[in-house]
Amino acid sequence: MTDYIPPQVWTWDKASGGQFASINRPIAGPTHDKALPVGRHPLQLYSLATPNGVKVTVMLEELLALGHAGAEYDAWLIRINEGEQFGSGFVEANPNSKIPALVDRSGPPGSPPVRVFESGAILVYLSEKFGGAFLPESGAARAEALSWLFWQMGSAPFLGGGFGHFYAYAPTKQEYPIDRYAMEVKRQLDVLNRHLAERRYLAGDSYSIADMATWPWYGALAKGQLYGAGEFLSVQEYTHVIRWADEIARRPAVQRGRKVNRTWGEPSSQLHERHEASDFDTKTQDKLAAP
Repeated sequence: MTDYIPPQVWTWDKASGGQFASINRPIAGPTHDKALPVGRHPLQLYSLATPNGVKVTVMLEELLALGHAGAEYDAWLIRINEGEQFGSGFVEANPNSKIPALVDRSGPPGSPPVRVFESGAILVYLSEKFGGAFLPESGAARAEALSWLFWQMGSAPFLGGGFGHFYAYAPTKQEYPIDRYAMEVKRQLDVLNRHLAERRYLAGDSYSIADMATWPWYGALAKGQLYGAGEFLSVQEYTHVIRWADEIARRPAVQRGRKVNRTWGEPSSQLHERHEASDFDTKTQDKLAAP
């Protein structure tokens, strides 16, 4: 690792962008015109099954499992590695050009659709839309659930943009940033492990949107499924996180939700787009590839 002296004024060098050099840039706004598709359901989700995307599809499947028919949704695939998040339609849904983005078209005829972006905001919006589902109504329990939800939203950049980037995606491996972010990620895992040693779920005895937000990131990490970093981070030490992650993973709605907009892994785990509940039985990649 050589010393780097920052210039007086930073300028963008596209060649230094590593794996994502072809799509990352220091300005906002669309790069091309492309309208978003619209299906027949009121809720339109534009996403990819990254941890942030999985939060929302799990929530929608959990709402449907509770019997909320109004939570039926169309899930459209946004291939972020190909820059589809910079299409004009997607930027209109989320000016920050990050998945997931939700568009709610359930309002009265003639009313404009409601856009919701940022995964935590989408979880809260859906909870409130469906009678406070998976979020305690008031008091200490609600405060606890929201605190852990926002903890996850604030902590995940260290895990994804920090540790994940330098450990898995940076053009070269550098000791200082990997050590810096590995230390912080292990501290976060210890925070969770100590908390879950005394509680079934993050907000207490009830499964909530805080668990839905945290599980795709820290549950996957504790199970050695994120960045191939399980051994490096000694994730087997976090036994209470593993217990919590395993319990959530057994939920049928979670199993369905993690398949939606997924384009990697076993073909049976990939449902590139979801428009009907029956798609899980007929349109996963293994079914589409069958003769």
